[in-house]
Amino acid sequence: MLRYLALVLILAVHPATAEERVPQSPAEITLTFAPLVREAAPAVVNIYASRVVQSRSPFADDPLFGQFFREFAPARPRVQNSLGSGVILSEDGIVVSNYHVVGEAEDIRVVMSDRREYAARVLLGDEESDLAILKLEGAEDMPHLTLRQDAPVEVGELVLAIGNPFGVGQTVSSGIVSGLARSGTATGNARGYFIQTDAPINPGNSGGALIDVAGRLIGVNTSILTRSGGSNGIGFAIPAALVAQFVAQAEAGKTRFQRPWAGLTGQPVDQDLSDSLGQVRPGGILIADIHPRSSFSEAGLEVGDVIRAIDGAPVNSPPEMIYHMSVAGIGAAAEIEVLRAGTLETLSVTLAAAPDTPDRQPVSLGEMEVLPGLEIARINPAVSDEMGLPLRASGIVVTDPGRWGARIGLRRGDILRGINGFAPEETSDVAPALRAAAPRFRLDVERDGRIVALRFRS
Repeated sequence: MLRYLALVLILAVHPATAEERVPQSPAEITLTFAPLVREAAPAVVNIYASRVVQSRSPFADDPLFGQFFREFAPARPRVQNSLGSGVILSEDGIVVSNYHVVGEAEDIRVVMSDRREYAARVLLGDEESDLAILKLEGAEDMPHLTLRQDAPVEVGELVLAIGNPFGVGQTVSSGIVSGLARSGTATGNARGYFIQTDAPINPGNSGGALIDVAGRLIGVNTSILTRSGGSNGIGFAIPAALVAQFVAQAEAGKTRFQRPWAGLTGQPVDQDLSDSLGQVRPGGILIADIHPRSSFSEAGLEVGDVIRAIDGAPVNSPPEMIYHMSVAGIGAAAEIEVLRAGTLETLSVTLAAAPDTPDRQPVSLGEMEVLPGLEIARINPAVSDEMGLPLRASGIVVTDPGRWGARIGLRRGDILRGINGFAPEETSDVAPALRAAAPRFRLDVERDGRIVALRFRS
């Protein structure tokens, strides 16, 4: 204790000794975070993004007044702006941010802490993971942060959140890691996997850095749990390990994030299920169904098996499993710990993308067709995975309902089961069937496991 107090007194008398380096002990951290912030903050940037959207009257689709508003109050373009943060990850200007900040932007401006400005373009983005990788135009010798991948993040670690909340300018807040493996409706992403922190995060912090006491990036701040719109001390960050996979794919020239396909459905093992399976304690995912073309099926996994871990990391929910597979990446040989009939086994699975066969046969109906702008595709494992369809779905799926399709109630993901009683088998069957059924027809679509009938008069 006396040695600890002596160190604090020395640092207080000679503050210059702590000014040029990252804090190396609890005593130094107690004194100040300034050296850590001074080193890390220049790599965190403000991002201003804009896109042009069409401003439409809320009555434009009204069946009675719609024609009037379309003629006398046509849609007008307007600029929609968004504000967020980003983190520089390389000397040549590779930046990570959130998809909801820059994903659909047409103009992106990045402003550094020293007020230098750069134009940027999106190399790769993924709405589901809410991550986007940018490239600064003409950037070199940029300050950047290192991704922490050599040690797992632990609950209780001290962390700093750096970003631009409410557009007031770069701001730093401190806290700890409050939880790991967060997912579900509370995070706003049922398939996500997040680090939880109590470091205050507010609107504008999205895309900013969550760093450890060594100045390494452990996560990208993405959302908060709030009732008021401000921070309640529950924020979420996307782990750095997933960011590393995004950067690797962007540098390889990918424009869309590719994640491995499990090709199975399962449920978390709770206490009741654990007792029925003879497990010592709850944990893992019980396989309820598995696609015959899944790499897990090819490796020998079966319905009734319990997946306990992937590459040594425990998995207790589907989002955890998706996360660990995404971090490993396509082509990796993952070690899967499986509980089968009370015995633990380890199987090697070569992770692969969902097969894009048979051909999806995409079709887009022209302006002279019955439902102009309707886009459809034949379901295969890749289409099913992209659109979140049931594991064994088949048939023709709506990928974009178009303006008229949306008005009669069609939605993206609807599976066409009938057009006036005719069941299309190929995408090329749809347009002729619609023409033959006009002017009055009924569309039967499968939606969330139910058949919905939509009636329409052209």
